[in-house]
Amino acid sequence: MQVADGVWRIRAANPSPMTGTGTNTYVLRGRDGAVVIDPGPALPDHLAAVLAALRDAPLRAILLTHPHLDHSALVPKLRAATGAQVYGFGRALAGRSAVMQRLALVGLQGGGEGVDLGFAPDVRVADGAVLALAGLQIEAVHTPGHMGGHLCFALGEDLFSGDHVMGWASTLISPPDGDMADYRTSLQRLATRGWRQFLPGHGETIADPAARLAELVAHRRARETAIRAALQAGPARPADLALQLYTDTPPALLPAAARNILAHLIDLHDRSVVTSAGPLGPEAQFKII
Repeated sequence: MQVADGVWRIRAANPSPMTGTGTNTYVLRGRDGAVVIDPGPALPDHLAAVLAALRDAPLRAILLTHPHLDHSALVPKLRAATGAQVYGFGRALAGRSAVMQRLALVGLQGGGEGVDLGFAPDVRVADGAVLALAGLQIEAVHTPGHMGGHLCFALGEDLFSGDHVMGWASTLISPPDGDMADYRTSLQRLATRGWRQFLPGHGETIADPAARLAELVAHRRARETAIRAALQAGPARPADLALQLYTDTPPALLPAAARNILAHLIDLHDRSVVTSAGPLGPEAQFKII
């Protein structure tokens, strides 16, 4: 499906409660070839669809927003089929905040979101880098939050927003790979620029980026307020708070909800709003200071 001038979206057949209707792969065609953003999951039919979309355009680069397997697992096969170099922020643990590095060292583990620990880009891309590829000028925007090394890619006023901003759901922030403070800062940074549309890693095109960013900031502010109010009644674990606060959430998504709440609680702990009994983690009891 064409979603912008010279840009096609190919949706992988990997729908789930965490991926929505599936992972979006984007093919950008320039005057001197093509670029792929987020190859997607390692599905043979998806690889065939991406190669078909390239047609006679040589693939100049594979760009990755972040190394979660639903975005990155097809990278090796697409690279092998085309010879294109892979661009990304770094390996899977790159870009973690100092807080999350410290928590990981003392034992905090992720929630099983499919981190691609084997991913290694051919070219490391820094914040603000402008990539001249296939006759296109693509700007890298470092947006840590969902993962420490998450990148968005700007093509003019269009932003390929990966999992940082999606239209169908709010973003999962799961420590230590995700950091709530970084996520909010990245949202605010994107809000300082005028965008025409967001092309997300899941879901449909976001036609009003400013409104969506404001909605996400307000959502996180409201969730933090609700967590603080719930803790006024007494100490609680993240899973307990998820049951209390995510009343309309299907049971299959409650573990993800608890990870989001843990991210909020770690942020509140870092700001000296709450404290915990025992090490920071999913089994800790948190209370208001």
